[in-house]
Amino acid sequence: MNTDPFQIGAEGVDAERLVAEIRETVATKMQAGAYAGAQLARAERFNLVNLKKDENFFDFYMESLREAVAIDINDFEIHERRRGLAPLLVFFKQSVWKLLKFYTYRLWSQQNQVNGLLLSASEEIDRKYRDKLKALEDRIAALESRSRPTP
Repeated sequence: MNTDPFQIGAEGVDAERLVAEIRETVATKMQAGAYAGAQLARAERFNLVNLKKDENFFDFYMESLREAVAIDINDFEIHERRRGLAPLLVFFKQSVWKLLKFYTYRLWSQQNQVNGLLLSASEEIDRKYRDKLKALEDRIAALESRSRPTP
């Protein structure tokens, strides 16, 4: 039984070579920082049910949230691919952006505050339950050591 998510079966296609090239390209781009949000995307691909299966996934998920909690609200360069009207379209888009900037900054800064508060609450809940679990494990160990007969 093949566990690959999909199979390449066209004539004349070297699937192994193709997959190796794709993996090599992705690894190169990841090292270059092209996929800055890739960790969060990878974390989102799974769901919380998978936390039961992987002990380190929750830590990975929280780290991904820490990295992506802030929305970038800085200005960005506006590009236009259409050549004929490019200068006019860029000017129009820049003008619209300048008019709406105040509202978007306000909206995104509020969203950043909410994201930060939700992340802090999640971290605090995690810390609280880890501490509680550790205390219960210590208590069980102490009770087990008292109930064992000494040789």
